[in-house]
Amino acid sequence: MGTAEDYFEGPPTGLPTPMARGTALYRPDTGPPVPVRHLGGYAPFVEFSAGRGERAEELAADPGRLIRFLRASGAELENDGGLRAAAAIFAGNTIAALRPDGCWTAYESAPPTVGNREAGFEPDRLLAALASADDEAVSGLLSKLSDWAQEEPDPGPAPRPVPVPPPAGASRYLRPPLPASTYHSAAGEALHYGRRWGADGPDPASYGVESHPERFAGLHAVAQALVGYLAAEYDVDIDEKPAHAGELLREASDVRRAVRVTPRSAVAAPLTLVLTGYPGVMVHAGVLHDFPFPACGCDACDETAGSTADRLEQLVLAVAAGGYSERYPVGRRRWSEYALTAVDGSGAESGRGEPGTLDASRLADAELRLRNLTGGWAPWPPRRG
Repeated sequence: MGTAEDYFEGPPTGLPTPMARGTALYRPDTGPPVPVRHLGGYAPFVEFSAGRGERAEELAADPGRLIRFLRASGAELENDGGLRAAAAIFAGNTIAALRPDGCWTAYESAPPTVGNREAGFEPDRLLAALASADDEAVSGLLSKLSDWAQEEPDPGPAPRPVPVPPPAGASRYLRPPLPASTYHSAAGEALHYGRRWGADGPDPASYGVESHPERFAGLHAVAQALVGYLAAEYDVDIDEKPAHAGELLREASDVRRAVRVTPRSAVAAPLTLVLTGYPGVMVHAGVLHDFPFPACGCDACDETAGSTADRLEQLVLAVAAGGYSERYPVGRRRWSEYALTAVDGSGAESGRGEPGTLDASRLADAELRLRNLTGGWAPWPPRRG
């Protein structure tokens, strides 16, 4: 039988790189991650099950049998943290094996999940729930796993868009100076945004608290500089009017300025930049996606004007260079999807989710327009002369 951990596809590996919940990550472009379908660390559970007359290979092949065994062994697993963790890994591997696209996902400061892009299961929570589950709850869980295993797979992610850098000799975008200010807590202590928290993470009391949103005021100057750069370098129409704020998928409050930048090419993505009194900037890119800057201004997230300006510039310049793509509808749930690649290839991000409560006509128009695009939105045409 080989090693004690050879019951699932491929050699056992570690968890994938953790992701942050609730934020869009602009990650270094190191290529697509390798899915983790076989997580190591479950050997103690194999020995435990063998000692109670259960063969690990049979449990791995039969989720119903495994769930019932885990339920019956709940008290013993609860009293041994290491054994319980091994049981959770074994259960997660069993779930991942139900579908060819099943894999593990790790999150910062949260238990890992296993599933695919449409559904996820937390093995740790599953074990805790089984300790008090009745027969009806167990049957419901098994039915959910069975339905998930038999669902037709949704399309995989679209190919990553490849931006076209500006030609040699073209002017470079230059960020305007950001205001340099010192902020203080209520107790008078200096707050060093961007490096407030150490290895232990944010203070729990800092979540949802926005002490100094005024630190983002420089983003308005950055947005205006970007509009000026786009107008100088690309063949575009610039139209500024408050009504353009209505192009956002969600209503923006305290709109100070709204500018629509439309490239003179039907296959290039338009941009609408909305400056708010927060102060912040909302960007509507293409037809179905909004991007807020900052993504979250609370003290726990610890964003700065500089780091937020980095992301704003990366988005706008990537869209202009053709490094942006959208798809709709995707799969059974008719989700919308986007992908973004930095102009210099240094990073990429993507997202998928429900498009929200939009008018049916707007969704239909988006579907028609995106259907005619191949390989994502095209680069913007350069300004002649």
